Amino acid sequence: MGKNKIRRILTDVQKPSRYTGGELGAVTKNPDEVFTRFGICFPDVYEVGMSHLGIRILYDLLNKKDDIWCERFFMPWFDMITQMQKEKVALFSLESKTDAKDFDILGFTLQYEMSYTNIIYMLRLAGINEYSKDRDNTMPLIIAGGPCAFNAEPVADFFDIVTLGDGEEILPDLVSLYKKFDNKKSDEFFKEAVKITGVYIPSFYKAEYKNGWFDKIITQEGAPQRVQKSILKDLDKANWPEKPIVPFLNIVFDRVTMEIFRGCTRGCRFCQAGMIYRPLREKSVDTIVEQAIENLKATGCDELSLTSLSTGDYPELVELIKRLIEKTSNHPTSISLPSLRIDAYAKEFILLDNGRKHGLTLAPEAGSQRLRDVINKNVTAKDLKSSVCDAFNNGYDTVKLYFMIGLPTETFEDIDGIFNLTKMVQDEYYKLPKEKRKRRVRITVSVSSFVPKSNTPFERFGQNSLELLKQKQRYLGDLLKKLKGINYNYHDADLSQIEAVFARGDRRLAKVIIKAVDNGCIYDGWSEYFKYDMWRKAFEEYDIDVESFAQRDMTFDESVPWEHLDCGVSVEYLKKEWENAMKNKTSMDCRQYCLNCGINNIAGVNKLCEH
Repeated sequence: MGKNKIRRILTDVQKPSRYTGGELGAVTKNPDEVFTRFGICFPDVYEVGMSHLGIRILYDLLNKKDDIWCERFFMPWFDMITQMQKEKVALFSLESKTDAKDFDILGFTLQYEMSYTNIIYMLRLAGINEYSKDRDNTMPLIIAGGPCAFNAEPVADFFDIVTLGDGEEILPDLVSLYKKFDNKKSDEFFKEAVKITGVYIPSFYKAEYKNGWFDKIITQEGAPQRVQKSILKDLDKANWPEKPIVPFLNIVFDRVTMEIFRGCTRGCRFCQAGMIYRPLREKSVDTIVEQAIENLKATGCDELSLTSLSTGDYPELVELIKRLIEKTSNHPTSISLPSLRIDAYAKEFILLDNGRKHGLTLAPEAGSQRLRDVINKNVTAKDLKSSVCDAFNNGYDTVKLYFMIGLPTETFEDIDGIFNLTKMVQDEYYKLPKEKRKRRVRITVSVSSFVPKSNTPFERFGQNSLELLKQKQRYLGDLLKKLKGINYNYHDADLSQIEAVFARGDRRLAKVIIKAVDNGCIYDGWSEYFKYDMWRKAFEEYDIDVESFAQRDMTFDESVPWEHLDCGVSVEYLKKEWENAMKNKTSMDCRQYCLNCGINNIAGVNKLCEH
């Protein structure tokens, strides 16, 4: 009857293919022939979730095991939620239309703080209690992983287990152990699970508070004082999906995505990913080419993205692109390079472009050289000028520039610098001979508000007040009006404030998330659905001061809620980098010189850091 209900309600929703499953590459198995049913859950709409590379890798990895069937769950869109509630249809998997509560394990990705309400909503749609303490052994094991796991404290009470580090290393061992205990949650299972590197069991830890602030974590006997992340050491040998799922509808990134390396050596002081994904691990050119060609053939895509945290830093990038162009000569393929640094935008790449020119995207991050030195960006206005000149001379006429406002030590003179850099880019285009200018240059200036993230040198620097962030947004907007044809957009400062609260928050915020969902807050990462007033009411309900959480400056002598979650980067290193920032002093790329960040202290990592 459940499947019949699902079929009926699909006629009343937009984009029913979000929920049908059955795509090319989707895995179906006989449920009677598998021992463990694993549901991989992405707390956003299908088009976003299916663009996430990590989900694709883990889905493929688990389904390669004969005794495991991994199926997918995404957050339903509003129209589908209405129909599911009307017809009393519970959250179901795409592959078999099985209710979520009938799975053995449900694994959520903690990709973004503002998706926390969607996680709660998905659990409610599934008929599963939000708090782990309220779930009995008839309910699935609820786990989570992803970048926000490195401060999972605001959502820790919702999960039985949180995983830190590379899921490819942790999940097979964790699922295997659960199988040994007959897929049952028991004290014995958790006592064994805590021994797996990268496994954090929140119920084994208790937070204590003093004078209204986090004070310390008390560890239950048998649990480690600090949970060390798991590290995948060889990307060439890592699992890769040979036949990725081909969605029926357009997704956000509708292309083949190839990870060319994991980690980053640049050390930008605001960047959480650059810290938590250390150490650097590269794929060889041979492996990338082989996997890319296989994926292109399997999917029929004509676009290939080479992705990483800083793709221009791949040492054999030009050779890689040459090989890919040669291999795809009979099937013209557009090669795109996201996340290029200004100083790494190789002229050779522009010359190698095979005719389908994408817009040039660059991230100066800050308007002045002083502030770029503070954040350790290590790029100059001269680098930006050189990059855009090369691009314009080779036919590009669309540029996106990414900046942040509210960075530590920022002044309004630094914001003037954003205007000056934008004007310089525009001026360089109109210096071209008329025959090279096909149309008016299109420049987009995109500005986000700085959010202090855990495990970064700026983790203890308070965010600008909401009023100041909005003042800076208006100030820059007024400046850019002096230039014709500039598209200016900026992130919602209200949303960034709430994000900052959860980025540095503790377990007391769990009840706020529940209350926010009660108030109608879901899809908070979508600015058009974000309900700031409802969030404020949720915080007021529990007398929690939003401004204090977001704006409070802390010293490196103070305890923080995530101090027991070890990404491998030491507090001593973070403190030293903060001190360098306050002196406008940059640090070297650690490909050139080891800065002793602490990652070498993890067994087996030292050889990975030899560059």
